[in-house]
Amino acid sequence: MSALSRTQARPYWHPLAAGGMLGLALLATFLFTGHGLGSSGFFARFTAWLWDLIAPASAAANAYLGPYLNGPVLNSWITWQVIGVMLGALVSALSSGRFRLGVEGGSSLPRSSRLVWALIGGILVGFGSRIARGCTSGVGLSGGATLAVGGFLFLICFFAAGFAVTAFSRRLWQ
Repeated sequence: MSALSRTQARPYWHPLAAGGMLGLALLATFLFTGHGLGSSGFFARFTAWLWDLIAPASAAANAYLGPYLNGPVLNSWITWQVIGVMLGALVSALSSGRFRLGVEGGSSLPRSSRLVWALIGGILVGFGSRIARGCTSGVGLSGGATLAVGGFLFLICFFAAGFAVTAFSRRLWQ
């Protein structure tokens, strides 16, 4: 057990402070990159890069992934944004004493089932984010920040779907 895991974890930030910092981060990304926040485009770009390593002709001919093959993956602003998010999360977890490896979730499902459901949910969210042409950060936060109607509509639907699926899954596994 590491020294950090033995220390008492610091409390989470107040939601208004965290939201304010997220707003400043969103403003900074608009100012410095000309883009808003978002990460789903990185995963499409990364997938295209991997596919290009394995089957370059097939990747270039693919109507969806081909346009993502516009230079090295590390030359894209979104790659550095995702790396920054991961590093920031790691620094935050380490500095607050909250870093630990584990599988979170309710006790009514075994760990293997939770992992399978998390994978299925992740695949569905990833697919949906590409259909929507952006993830919750890209469509919701960045769209809302630019006062796009689609951004607000997305957030309303996202939260409604989240509440509905949560209610359904709680009834299913209780």
